[in-house]
Amino acid sequence: MTKDRLYGGAGAFTGVIIPFPVMAPILISVVSLLMSATVAWLTLFRRGTVKMTQPTVIFFGPDTPRERKEKPLPKIFLRTLLVATAKRGRVIESMHVALSRNETHQNFNIWVYGDDKLVRGSGLFVGETGVAANHHFLVPNDGSSFAFTEGCYNLEVFVRLLGDKNQKLLYAQPLEISRDVAASLAEPGTGVYFDWGPDRALPVAR
Repeated sequence: MTKDRLYGGAGAFTGVIIPFPVMAPILISVVSLLMSATVAWLTLFRRGTVKMTQPTVIFFGPDTPRERKEKPLPKIFLRTLLVATAKRGRVIESMHVALSRNETHQNFNIWVYGDDKLVRGSGLFVGETGVAANHHFLVPNDGSSFAFTEGCYNLEVFVRLLGDKNQKLLYAQPLEISRDVAASLAEPGTGVYFDWGPDRALPVAR
C-alpha cells in the first residue's frame, strides 16, 4: 500500500488505526460492564422459580385428629426439598395437592409443614440452598367424604408464588393402590406408604 493511499491520496484509507495498547483498556472496560450487568440480572432482576425434588416417601392415610371424638381427615404426606432457581429466592404463598382417580378429583388444600414442629403453610421463603421438610396435606373439613380406594391415581403438587398470577405445577406422579392394599385401608387408622424404587423409577406401595 502506498503512502498516498494511507494519507489522503485518491481512494485513500480514511479510517483511524488505534494501537492495541490503547484498545486494551476499552475492551477490558466493556467486558467488565457486561459482567456487572450479568451479575446484577442474576442477583437483582431475575425472579426465577421454585423446583421440587423427587419425594423419597409418599403417604396416603388418615390424619391424627386433635381430639378423639373428631373424625380423622384423609391426608397425603411427603418429604421433599424445595429450591429456588434465583439467587434472591422466592416466597410460596400457598401449596396444595390435587389427587385424581378416573372421574374423581380431590384437592388437599390444607397445608402444614415442618419436622419437629409443624406449622400452617403460608409465606414460606425458599432460597437458592433449598428448604427440606415434611409436608402434610389434608382435605377441607366441609362435610364431604373422600376415601383412598383401589385404582390408579395421579398426584399433582401445585404452588402459588408471590408475584405470580397463576399457580405452578411442581410435581406429578402416577400411583396405584392394589386390591389388597385397598382392603387394608378399609381398616380404621390404616395408611399406605409409597417408597421410591430406584430400579423401577416409581414409588412402590408397602
